Amino acid sequence: MRTVTLLTKALFAKQGESLAPVALPHTWNALDGQDGGNDYWRGIGTYQIELPAPTKGKRQYIEFQGANHVATVYCNGRELGTHKGGFSTFRFDLTEAMKPEGNVLTVVVTNAKSDIYPQNADFTFYGGLYRDVNFIEVEPAHFTLLKDGTAGVFVTPRSNGKTRIDLFPVNADGHTVTVDVKDAEGKVVATGKAKAEAHTVIKLDVKNPHLWNGMADPYCYTVEASLCAGIDVLEVAPVDTVTVTIGYRSFHVDPNTGFWLNGKNVPLHGVSRHQDRQDKGWAISKADHEQDIALIKEIGANTIRLAHYQHDQYFYDLCDHTGFALWAEIPFISQFIPTKEAHDNTISQMTELVAQNYNHPAIFFWGISNEITIAGETEGLYQNLTELHALCKKLDPSRLTTMAQVSMVPMNSEHTYITDVQSYNHYFGWYVGDVEDNGPWFDKFHELNPDRCLGVSEYGAENILKWHTAFPDNHDYTEEYASHYHHEMLKTFATRPYLWSTHVWNMFDFAADARDEGGVRGRNNKGLVTYDRKTKKDAFYIYQAYWTDKPMIHVCGERFVDRAPDERDITVYTNCDEVTLYVNGECIGAKKAEDHAVVFKNVALKEGDNTVTAKHGEVEGNTITVRPVAEHNFAYDVPEGNQGANWFDDPAAVAARKAMKFPAGYYSIKDKVGTLMANSETAAVLKDAMGKILGGSAFGMMDAKKQTEDNPMSGFYNMMRLTDLMKMAGKNVTAEMKQQINDALIKIKKD
Repeated sequence: MRTVTLLTKALFAKQGESLAPVALPHTWNALDGQDGGNDYWRGIGTYQIELPAPTKGKRQYIEFQGANHVATVYCNGRELGTHKGGFSTFRFDLTEAMKPEGNVLTVVVTNAKSDIYPQNADFTFYGGLYRDVNFIEVEPAHFTLLKDGTAGVFVTPRSNGKTRIDLFPVNADGHTVTVDVKDAEGKVVATGKAKAEAHTVIKLDVKNPHLWNGMADPYCYTVEASLCAGIDVLEVAPVDTVTVTIGYRSFHVDPNTGFWLNGKNVPLHGVSRHQDRQDKGWAISKADHEQDIALIKEIGANTIRLAHYQHDQYFYDLCDHTGFALWAEIPFISQFIPTKEAHDNTISQMTELVAQNYNHPAIFFWGISNEITIAGETEGLYQNLTELHALCKKLDPSRLTTMAQVSMVPMNSEHTYITDVQSYNHYFGWYVGDVEDNGPWFDKFHELNPDRCLGVSEYGAENILKWHTAFPDNHDYTEEYASHYHHEMLKTFATRPYLWSTHVWNMFDFAADARDEGGVRGRNNKGLVTYDRKTKKDAFYIYQAYWTDKPMIHVCGERFVDRAPDERDITVYTNCDEVTLYVNGECIGAKKAEDHAVVFKNVALKEGDNTVTAKHGEVEGNTITVRPVAEHNFAYDVPEGNQGANWFDDPAAVAARKAMKFPAGYYSIKDKVGTLMANSETAAVLKDAMGKILGGSAFGMMDAKKQTEDNPMSGFYNMMRLTDLMKMAGKNVTAEMKQQINDALIKIKKD
C-alpha cells in the first residue's frame, strides 16, 4: 500500500546567501510582500530537503502542492524536471535517483518575471514552497501519480445515478481494479471490477442517489478504487487504494432566471477569495482555510469565486462538504503575453486545474481568464481564449466555462461570446461613475444580449477602518461609503434575477505590494473582513442581513465614536421586520426596516460616552459607544494626497496628481466626462484633449462622440471621471497633459 510522509523541514537560501533552516510550507515574501513599495523580492530561492530512506521494492515520488512560479527539482544532484505554474500539484518519480540512505532533494524556485502567468496583477506573487511537500511510496503496480498531478482516478456522476469511473493504473499486468461507491454513512451502494488496463473504465449505477444540494444539503459519496494482484481478488489485499469524494447533482444556467440546481432556482450570491494571510503570505495552515470557510458561511454566501488561480486542495474539499458552488480559474490575468511559452503555459495550467479538481462536486464553473483584455483585444488573445474554452469542454463537458471581463469590454465584443456564461468586473461607484450606474448597465447588456447569461464577477470599494464620515462619497475610503456602496449593490441585484451570479471583491483584505492608497501601503482594502480576519467591517453585516435567515441585528459605527451635531444618525442592519433603538439603556423608538436597514436620524446624546444598541424581541444586536463632540474629528479623514493611487497608476502621474489643486466649486479632472461635456466652457477645454486621450488608448475603438443607442458602450464614457479615462489611455496621457487640463478646468466655476 502507499504511504505519504509530510516533509516539514528544509534549508533555504535566496540567491547569493547561505542556507538556513526553515519550516515547510514556506514563502520568502511573508513580510516584504505586504508592506508596500512594490519592492518585494522576486528572484531565485533554493531549498534542500532530506528525504526518508527508500523501502526496498517500492517506488518513490515527491509531491509539491504549490511552488511559485517555476520549480526545478533535483534528487542527489540528478535533475528530475521543471514545473511551470505556481498553483497546481506536481510530482516527480524519485526511484532511479534514490540511494539506500542520505538522500537530498534540491528545489530551485523562482517568482521572477518571465512568460509564466501571472506576471502583472493587483496582488503579491509570493515565492517559495508555500504548500505541503509530500514523500510518497507505492508498490510497483499503482494508480499513476504522473497524470497532470492527479490521483489517476476520475469519476463522472450523473444525477440519475449513472456513474463512470476512469482509472489509470501503471505496471498492472495481471492485476484487477475494483471500485466501491459508498454513501455518507460508509455503506457500499455500488461495486464493480475490471481487468487492469492502462486506461480502465468501470460503469456503475447508484439507485436513487441522494443529491448534492449546495448549502441546503451538501451530501457526498466516496469512491474507493483499489488495485489488486490477480484475477480472483475477493480475499486479496490491495496493493494500492485511492479514495475520492463525489456528489450527484444536475445544474444549468438560464439567461433570465440564473442558476438552477437539481431543478430548483438557486440565486448565486457570494464572494471572491484570495488565499494569503497577514504575516504569512500564501504559506497558510488548514486552520486558516477552515476559518475562511466559517466566515464565508457566516456571511450567508452560497458561492465563492476562487481568484485568481488554483487554490489548495484542502479548501476545495471543505467546499465540497459545506456546499459552496465554486468558480475555479487559472491566473490568465491582466497582461496578455504574445509568446509561445506563455500560450503553452495557459494550456498546461488549465489542464492541471481541470484534471486535479475534476471530482469535486462543489465546482461548477471553469474560469479561463480575468481582465485579460485590459491592454486591448487582439486576434492572438482571442485565439488563446477560444482554445482554453475548447480545452475545458474536451476535458470536462459536464461543467460550464466563464471568464471575468474588464469593465470596458464592449457589450457586443466577440470576447463576450467565447465562454458558456459571461461575467463582468464592474466598479461603477469606485473607479468610475456612481454606484447607481450599475443597474442601467446590467439592463442594457441584458437587453442587447437576451440569450447570454450575465454575472458580476467583481465589484467593491476600499474600506479602511480608521476613516469615517456622516456624508459618504466615492473615494473617501471610509467605512461608511463602503457600507453605502454595498447596500446599493444589494438593492440593485435584488431586482435583477437574470444575474446568474454575483461575487463581492473581496471577502478579505489582501496583499498588493504595489498599492499605496487611502493611507495604507501594500494592501487592497476592499475586503469585508480585515487581512488578519479579526474584524468584520460594517459592510459584512448588510450582506448577512440580505443572505441569512437566522435573526440578526447589527448597529453600525462602532469605530465612528466622536459625533459632531450633524453626525449623529445611527444605522442598523437587520433581517428582522422592525428594530427598537436603545441609548444608554433607554428606548428611543422603533422603526420598520427598509431594504434590511433602519436609520435613526439625529439621535440625542448626553455628554461623555453613550452606549447604543438595538433589539427586536429576544434578538439583540451589538452595543457601540458614541461620544458627542462640538465639531467633526478630522482624524477620521483620509490625509490629503492618499485618495487616488491605484496599483495600475504610473508613479510619476500619481505624484503630479497629488500636486494639483482641486478648489471647491470649480471643475477639475475629477469630474465626470458627461458633466464636463454638458458645459460649453469645460467641453471646449476637452475638445482637443479628448481625441488625444482616446486616440492611442486600448479602448480607442469606442468613439466617445457617438454615444447613441446603436453603440453598446452608450454612456460609458460619460459615467467616468476624467481621471479614470486618463488612466485607461495609459502613456498616451502624460502628467504634464493632466496638469494643463486641470489648470484650465479649475478656472471655470460650477453653476
